[in-house]
Amino acid sequence: MPLPIEDGELSMLAQLPMPISNAEILARLLAETPWRADTVVVYGKRYLQPRLTAWYGEASYTYSGLTLQPLPLTPLLEQLRAAVEHATKRRYNSVLLNYYRDGTDSMGMHSDDEPELGPQPVIASLSYGATRTFTLRHKMSRRTVKLDLTDGSLLLMSGCLQTNWQHGIHRTTREVGPRLNLTFRYVG
Repeated sequence: MPLPIEDGELSMLAQLPMPISNAEILARLLAETPWRADTVVVYGKRYLQPRLTAWYGEASYTYSGLTLQPLPLTPLLEQLRAAVEHATKRRYNSVLLNYYRDGTDSMGMHSDDEPELGPQPVIASLSYGATRTFTLRHKMSRRTVKLDLTDGSLLLMSGCLQTNWQHGIHRTTREVGPRLNLTFRYVG
């Protein structure tokens, strides 16, 4: 379902159809993934990322001074990629997994605008586990849009969204359980 937003394209599917339950997908991904705690460079300073990550696919990926070498897609990740490709009618060759252990884990405001993603990147963001608020902020007008990313939801960002908007997941003081986010993309 398309969502109204200027200077970009945004759509959301409340539940990605899968033959296995959201709870089973979450449990398997948490158990089977070799999670990493990486350091990134932000405005010239090194910081430990406030979440755990894993990179899978066909190509390496560089952001914030960090280059990730891909792991081969697992059968479960292949199954999820096929379902995401079917739902979005797009092709993806890589996926970044983000594990938010609780409300203190976050993702700073940023744009997925690295050159290897092309001039109009397509990012399919699949969520499992606890609901977290996804914030978008327009780079010029500073307008903000907030969306709750729920268990099993699929958010598609495309067009010139990455050129004109930043997005992130802020920390929260309320008690929340674990959340896993998979961002499928095509790295050229």
